[in-house]
Amino acid sequence: MPTYIVLGNFTDQGIRNIKDTTKRASAVKEAAKKVGASVKNLYWTLGPYDVVTVVDAPDDQSVAALLFSIGSLGNVRTQSLKAFEADEVERILGKI
Repeated sequence: MPTYIVLGNFTDQGIRNIKDTTKRASAVKEAAKKVGASVKNLYWTLGPYDVVTVVDAPDDQSVAALLFSIGSLGNVRTQSLKAFEADEVERILGKI
């Protein structure tokens, strides 16, 4: 199953309601299940991003649905990256 790295920054609303952040993280995990995805790891971070999440999803459309759903709540803005493990990179390199 493809892996995605999701970088998040709290919106003004999200930081005002920061005390609910762990509850929101639980809701993200439940939302992921609804689209056939799973949250492998979720971290609150220091630096340019407030949250980093590792998500496994069956396809790009499923992770997009998850991120649209999360974004629509107004607490966080996300950027996503599709991640590749070493064996996947080896297959990619085999094509060049």
